[in-house]
Amino acid sequence: MSTEFYQQNVDRTKAQITSLEKQINKNAFYRLGLILVGGIGIWQLFSLNNILLVLGAMLLVIVLFAYLVFRQAKVDRKLEEAKVFLRVNENELNMQAGQPNMYADGAAFEDPKHPYSGDLDIYGPNSLFALLNRCATRDAVQELANWLMAPADRKTILDRQEAVEELKQDPEHLQGIQTKMLFNLGSKVNLRSYIYSYFHDQSLQFGNTFYKFYVPLVPFIFLAGILFSIFVQNLGGYLLGLGIVHLLWTMSQAGRVSQFSNKIDKIGISLIGFADAIKLMEEKQYQASLNKELQQQIHVQGQDKKLSNIIHELGKLIDKLDVRNNMLVGALLNMLFLWDFKQVMAISKWKDHYEDSIISGFDAIAKYEALVSLAVLAYNHPNWTQPVLLPDFQKDALMAQDINHPLISGGKSVGNDYSAQDHRIALITGSNMAGKSTFLRTVGINAVLAYAGAVVCAKQFALPIYQLVTYMRIKDSLNESTSTFKAELDRMKFILDRVSDIKDSFFLIDEMLRGTNSVDKYLGSKAIIKKLIALDGRGMLATHDLQLSELVNEYPMVLKNYHFDIQVKGSEMLFDYKLKDGACTIFNASMLLKGIGVVVESEKVD
Repeated sequence: MSTEFYQQNVDRTKAQITSLEKQINKNAFYRLGLILVGGIGIWQLFSLNNILLVLGAMLLVIVLFAYLVFRQAKVDRKLEEAKVFLRVNENELNMQAGQPNMYADGAAFEDPKHPYSGDLDIYGPNSLFALLNRCATRDAVQELANWLMAPADRKTILDRQEAVEELKQDPEHLQGIQTKMLFNLGSKVNLRSYIYSYFHDQSLQFGNTFYKFYVPLVPFIFLAGILFSIFVQNLGGYLLGLGIVHLLWTMSQAGRVSQFSNKIDKIGISLIGFADAIKLMEEKQYQASLNKELQQQIHVQGQDKKLSNIIHELGKLIDKLDVRNNMLVGALLNMLFLWDFKQVMAISKWKDHYEDSIISGFDAIAKYEALVSLAVLAYNHPNWTQPVLLPDFQKDALMAQDINHPLISGGKSVGNDYSAQDHRIALITGSNMAGKSTFLRTVGINAVLAYAGAVVCAKQFALPIYQLVTYMRIKDSLNESTSTFKAELDRMKFILDRVSDIKDSFFLIDEMLRGTNSVDKYLGSKAIIKKLIALDGRGMLATHDLQLSELVNEYPMVLKNYHFDIQVKGSEMLFDYKLKDGACTIFNASMLLKGIGVVVESEKVD
């Protein structure tokens, strides 16, 4: 369904782009033709010695040319927006084909010391963040990353779920937001911080009390002088002198005005793009409480104006200030109106009046972009489900039906069922490459999705809000002079401390103590499991040590054995990647070694 939607948009938009490019070529031809025909026509009219007719023809040519330029600008804007819309849709199709997301993959948030993000592939290339992210602004990227770093409280998650459920029903709106915000994709400037610093930059304050009193009076002074000259006495010389004084005055302040203009020009372009996205939020009717709250956040208190219109007002003020770039027109306007001062003061007044609303709007759009990311995921995966958040981590138990790993394509992924109703710790044994580690990551990464407010890759998924902590990819460090075993001990201490201090912890441990001999490994692992049990810990452990499965006999209501195994047919091994009850009885290391030319001899051990 989503693929058809995106493909139809791509096909339609490509046709639209072709049509718009033809219009642009026609407009260019019409302008050239108007200049040639108009020039020849005006030249011929000179022979009639009728100056009014010549002036009328010149005015007509100028008006027609201005109309064509205006129409060209309008078509250019449509073309640019169509190209951006095409990028948004092609990105979705590319991702479905296995290509990278054009949005940030979150590599900047990778942290090997984080409780779970490194082991569960939350950030970086081919990560959960890379799958999710549709945020263009840096604030929104940070917001989405924060949602994946730690679970929110239950009410916040439920509000996000409700908001996502509403937003996914309107994919056109989701694409509209992406299209309007894509102008900021890849920008190294944090737009919110940049604007905040601009609003609070004291060096950009302009005009004292005299400026504020005199500048508004200037047009009336000249009007009064002109009327006095017409009806009473000619003051032309005085008015000209006053105009020259104004011109010299504005020239003396040109450096400050230019500094002001250069900075506001950069902000204006970004703000106007931002306003288009705000307008989409303003015009939409919401039912979900969080969406209503964000819509209210972009409402300007005490004003009938909408925030999008207020931002466009700034665009008009910037356009007026930019008239100064035409030296002749700018000089005339400064002589008669102190134009530069008037516009800079108007922008300063706008800034002082609306800065809180603008900053609040940025905060709202950052959260909204993050919600759009979750909603796009839900729309793209209609078979995924919203998880059920259970209220009590001590009494309620995790349950999953047909749970799959969201980063494994549907054709290769194998779903599993699991319930922790009758135990606190699942002890998973199994053959090599049979699916133990992947299952732990599957549970963990879906829990991260659930705690962010997203849909999960499962038919059903119910869980309390746990504080996840993992032990999977343990590496040595040459920089820190840390061996693998030392790194394992450090990580295990970290987990034990968290389980001790944070009672709602949920651990995912894959093959403890790999960096030591088999005897110490078994004894150490056994001691750690008993320690976790004593701490009232909850979670899952995967191991090759079949002897550890015997601990179930000591802790029958706490531990439960599960396994992944293989089916052997002749010399062929068949993996079904299905979680089964009980301890594993089939191991395959010898067969795997044989596959690379290493034969393991059976030895009798006394």
